Amino acid sequence: MNDREHPTSADFDSLLPASRIDRRTFVTTLSAAGFALAVRPALAQSVISTPADGLEHGSTTIPSGADALPAYFACPAGKDKLPTVLVVQEIFGVHEHIRDVCRRLAHEGYLAIAPELFYRQGDPANIEQISEILSTIVAKVPDAQVMADLDACAAWAAAHGGDPARLAITGFCWGGRITWLYAAHNPRLRAGVAWYGRLGGEAGALTPLHPVDVAGDLQAPVLGLYGGQDQGIPLADVERMRAALEQAGKPSEIVVYPDAPHAFHADYRPSYRAAEATDGWRRLLDWLRRHGA
Repeated sequence: MNDREHPTSADFDSLLPASRIDRRTFVTTLSAAGFALAVRPALAQSVISTPADGLEHGSTTIPSGADALPAYFACPAGKDKLPTVLVVQEIFGVHEHIRDVCRRLAHEGYLAIAPELFYRQGDPANIEQISEILSTIVAKVPDAQVMADLDACAAWAAAHGGDPARLAITGFCWGGRITWLYAAHNPRLRAGVAWYGRLGGEAGALTPLHPVDVAGDLQAPVLGLYGGQDQGIPLADVERMRAALEQAGKPSEIVVYPDAPHAFHADYRPSYRAAEATDGWRRLLDWLRRHGA
């Protein structure tokens, strides 16, 4: 298989892991993730490296139920009552690109928190094959668990310099789907920005609903940023989501970059598109500020 981002249907069998989960289950897992690759991308090729000057940042643990949820955070040093952004990872976990996004937000005046939402199921950093990450980790993560963990992060932020009245969320790929779901889950959320997150798909025991199913339940406006050349998220799904939002009368928006592929913001991958990523980031900041976050 070559290095294109999305396998065709003929590639799925070659991606099936040694455990030989059934093909339908694996395809459903790919859909929930929003994309697939044969081998994880190399993080050493990141274009952007944001310094931590003037920031407080690092690793922490956040109480979530009986567990201690690992997380990375960044915020302006010595500041209080900060607007908070929950940053939701791709399937690769909280790697350097996600930490860099937190530092970028911190330089804009936010307390940014990126929790390790897979930590109970496993560490994707130690797995080379995408198929194994999807089948052994991602497929076992319940949406309900993720919602509870994000609630715990919001509570932690309120106790550590964040302003609970100015809470927002953004997420990439797998995290883009979660962004839509969390906007329907938390009535205290002010805004969300979903980067190329899956919008529809088959329901499963752990993933019973998708964004298009909860469009009418959104508690906060969401900005969706999508690529017109994304082979994993059909434009038909984007239009279906737009129609659902319009029918529900929700003040959310979706922007499609016609020439952009999936993961156009991921500056450590060949899919990165600087112009679209820069414009999307500008829109993110404007959206958060416009909606009081």
